Amino acid sequence: MYQYTEFDKAFVRARAAEFRDQLGRWQTGQLTEDQFRPLRLQNGWYVQRYAPMLRVAVPYGEINAAQIKVLARIAREYDTPDAALLAEAQATQDKIAGQAPKLTTNYGHFTTRQNVQFNWIPLDKSADVMDLLATVNMHGIQTSGNCIRNTTTDELAGVAVDEVVDPRPYAELIRQWSTLHPEFAHLPRKFKIAITGATEDRAAIGWHDVGLQVLKNDAGEVGFKVLVGGGMGRTPVNGVVIREFLPWQDIMNYLEAVVRVYNRWGRRDNKYKARIKILVKAEGQRYFDEVETEFREILERDGAPHTLPQAELDRVKAGFVDPALNLPESTDPNFNAWLAQAEAAIGIEAAKTPAFARWLARNVRPHRNPLLRAVSLSFKRPGYAPGDATADQLDAAAALVEKYSAGEARVSHTQNLLLPWVRLDQLHALWLEAKALGVAQPNIGLLTDMIACPGGDYCALANARSIPTASAITERYQDLDELEDLGHIDFHISGCINSCGHHHSGHIGILGVDKDGKEWYQVTLGGSDGKDLSGAATPGKVVGPSFSSFEVPDVIEAILDTYKALRVSTSHGKQEAFIETLRRVGHDPFKAAAHAARHPAEEQTA
Repeated sequence: MYQYTEFDKAFVRARAAEFRDQLGRWQTGQLTEDQFRPLRLQNGWYVQRYAPMLRVAVPYGEINAAQIKVLARIAREYDTPDAALLAEAQATQDKIAGQAPKLTTNYGHFTTRQNVQFNWIPLDKSADVMDLLATVNMHGIQTSGNCIRNTTTDELAGVAVDEVVDPRPYAELIRQWSTLHPEFAHLPRKFKIAITGATEDRAAIGWHDVGLQVLKNDAGEVGFKVLVGGGMGRTPVNGVVIREFLPWQDIMNYLEAVVRVYNRWGRRDNKYKARIKILVKAEGQRYFDEVETEFREILERDGAPHTLPQAELDRVKAGFVDPALNLPESTDPNFNAWLAQAEAAIGIEAAKTPAFARWLARNVRPHRNPLLRAVSLSFKRPGYAPGDATADQLDAAAALVEKYSAGEARVSHTQNLLLPWVRLDQLHALWLEAKALGVAQPNIGLLTDMIACPGGDYCALANARSIPTASAITERYQDLDELEDLGHIDFHISGCINSCGHHHSGHIGILGVDKDGKEWYQVTLGGSDGKDLSGAATPGKVVGPSFSSFEVPDVIEAILDTYKALRVSTSHGKQEAFIETLRRVGHDPFKAAAHAARHPAEEQTA
């Protein structure tokens, strides 16, 4: 895990002190609400439906046990609203949705951008929270606002068996380059970058303003495939390749050109048309030509100020040293014996305990070091919103990270927590403790391992609630044999068109919409984040009119029953995956099944 320099640490502390001063001036009336708003947003503080929301930056998802412990303390001591405010918020929710589920407090929420959010911290406590975060080198800088946001990457970065180049040093260099970049502090709209260095795209780079794939050419040289103009929201667009191979030394100069041209020409008169995807779609080759011209000028006119020297890349790489785990090296004569013994012991435990065997198959992934594994703790379980962790659960998770993963974890794009350095001979012990904590559900990649935004329960922008829909599906599909039979399904839920739940990229997607002040839901089918089959990000297609919240579980069940009836065996003797069957037979049978599941009384009012 990258080790922050003294400069980084001092910078974060100074930023926290600056925010405390800004907050104090706002509280005493020296700053108006309009003046304070951009200042708090630049530090990750939103004001949502009922209370402030803090988004804490977790650069490229890497987080350590000490940081998780601080997040647990924040959840316990600060994520607690005034009792009157909570009662008023609950009453409003009940009025909107009948007897709404109880609003929860004292928890953190893992997001799809590998960050962590809190929903109830009062603004008058915000400076105290920023000071506390700074003690473990955390902050909320550029987690909101029209700037370059947190760069995301593959949760398995640095340990994946299919990795060509470790993307983390480049993600860190992008963080350093983009943080408080004076030219890009007020872009037309927010700007998101994702990077991967593996053959399987687990970072969904095609859905980002800029997507980067680190690769090697035929000569073995490292470079980048660069995509621009991806995004979801009202206009889902797949990123377009602007450079097939850019030498790694030039990546910062090239990013400077990409963002500068967008900053110059992106629309500022309409926020719904301000993202770079709109500019790229409208201008096409003209935008590409402008970027190439700007890139040449940066190199020739400006002297290529951001060219990466080998020494700088080496310096950053040195911050990602593998932890010492007291394991034999591959050259050690005891290596094979140790590996065989550990694998045999796991096999014995798996044979005795089917639940452990199922967990090994679903939540444990191979590692580039055969003596290690990468393990996902599932934060998708009944009674909790996807990605939510209480203060106690965060503390317990920190203890697991410290004990079993050399103190390091990763917040995943799918709102779970991954332990990347687990010893093979400690898997069973980890499973037992994770099971006791309630985060050992063997559902990674299955239907209930869903992505969902906080939705209308908390977000002021949402048209409908996401959490009750997620809960209804989770409760209905608790049979692990049934989930395994259904196989891999990406199920994503968004409470509004902004697509924070990435519904566009779900094999099955749910979008909350507003109809005459009531909550309704569109169903989309066939989306992809780019890692399965097609090799490209693809938006799902809407299945006709919207459905009521009561209908959605039955609609999903009808769609899945149709899949089971239509799937066939593949040439390898396995059942077709849901997305394979959908692409083979088309949308029509699924659309018919969805509409047949509509409740007659609801159909009349849709």
